Amino acid sequence: MGAEILAGSVDGDMSMIALFWRADFIVKLVMLALIGASIWCWAIIVDKFVRMRRLGGDADRFEDQFWSGGSLEELYERVGSAPRDPMTLLFASAMREWRRSTKRTGIEDMAMHAGLQSRIGQVMQITMSREMERIERYMGFLATVGSTAPFIGLFGTVWGIMNSFQAIAATENTSLAVVAPGIAEALFATALGLVAAIPAVVAYNKFSADIGRYAGRLETFASEFSAILSRQLEEGEA
Repeated sequence: MGAEILAGSVDGDMSMIALFWRADFIVKLVMLALIGASIWCWAIIVDKFVRMRRLGGDADRFEDQFWSGGSLEELYERVGSAPRDPMTLLFASAMREWRRSTKRTGIEDMAMHAGLQSRIGQVMQITMSREMERIERYMGFLATVGSTAPFIGLFGTVWGIMNSFQAIAATENTSLAVVAPGIAEALFATALGLVAAIPAVVAYNKFSADIGRYAGRLETFASEFSAILSRQLEEGEA
């Protein structure tokens, strides 16, 4: 089979499509896997880019409303029924627990119940953890492609070069015109591995930093909102 591949590679066509079709079956599988991984990575990259921009804009708009000095109850009535983003959902979940507890016992008695503040903190933490899991979805795939794609491509290259050397030994022809196409086919797999890995690594690093900043923003809001509710409990105000 190696001799057939080598013989077919002497036609001089060095285009990427020709290199793919002349490659060994195993090398073709490696190339197809890398192309599929690259396409999926780009789909994730586009989705994460759009989503992180939308989350940042939604958080800005909500914080403007939250710190505008209006009533928290009125804000909850506007956004509590249909939260659009994790920060709004964080606020709505805390306000829902606040309302449920104050309706049962009354605000005067709630000033004596430190457990309410603990429950609100737990509710916000659970909500934040759940939302961050959704935001971080598919990040593991980017990391996996970024770390393994070069080695998968290298496997295809090694396999292709082995076949090329076997074909050279069978035909006893070592001229550059005969050897070069087979080597090019093998190296094409490594090139595809790098094409898949480089964007995946860059995107993973960028989105990891963006998600980390957004998580810190949620934690800061949760701490500030918890302090506001704690102050209202101490003052016995609604």
